[in-house]
Formats: sequence, C-alpha cells, structure tokens
Amino acid sequence: MFMNRIRIRVEFGDCDPAEIVFYANYFRWFDQCTSALFHAAGLPLRQLFKAHGVVGIPLVDARARFIIPSTYGDELVAESCVSEWKKSSFVISHRFLRDGELALEGWETHVWAAAHPTEAHRLKSVPLPREVIRKLSATKRRTARKG
Repeated sequence: MFMNRIRIRVEFGDCDPAEIVFYANYFRWFDQCTSALFHAAGLPLRQLFKAHGVVGIPLVDARARFIIPSTYGDELVAESCVSEWKKSSFVISHRFLRDGELALEGWETHVWAAAHPTEAHRLKSVPLPREVIRKLSATKRRTARKG
C-alpha cells in the first residue's frame, strides 16, 4: 500500500497547560496528513475533485488511540495510508511516532462525495475512481518535512 510520511515539529502553542499536545491538534494534523498523502500519490485534492466532478471527501468518522504523550520540541513522524477501501468510502490510518516509538494511532473514514442531483445543500456518495484506488494502493513510500 502507498504510505506517506511527514515530519511535524510540536510547537509550544500545540500543547495544553500540562505541556502535552492538545488532543485536537492531532485531528488537525490528520487532515494535513491526508492532503499530503493524496499529493504524494500525484493526486492534489483541488485538481482531483475538479477532474472528477466531486465536492470533496467529507469526514464521516474519526478515532484516535493515544499511547504516549508528546510535548513542544518533539519531532513526530506521521505515517499515513489508506487501510480500507469500500465502494464510495475509504479509511485512512495514521501512525504518529516519537523517537521511533508509537505515540498515537488514528483512523478517519472519508466518503467520495458529489453534489446531490436533486436536493440543494446535500451531498451524495459516488463510487471511487479506479485511478484514485490504484495510485493510493501502490507500494512506494514518500517522506516530506512539515512544520
């Protein structure tokens, strides 16, 4: 499976008064990791959505398991990949490592969505394009530096 890695430096402002990463920041980083994963696979989101006539990939479920804390000054390596494909949805798995040790793992379920054909302000799930599945299922890995 295609995996992308980005490095994230934890800043003072990412932490709560206990000096550990405020949990919501991991979910913000999940979003950054998802965009980076698609981009690394040659599928920049803005162009991808336009090319396929979809609105986007709305999030329908997000979970995380916190294992060890991180604090400002730490460098995290975030590994992301698509771990499950369905007809119109997919699960992205994220693993955050601190000094090679698993600090957090998380999962996001996204839906490939287009505008609803008859009801304004609604979306409709549509089948994932084969090109997207193929590129995000390849066996290469990429590493990028972030923040």
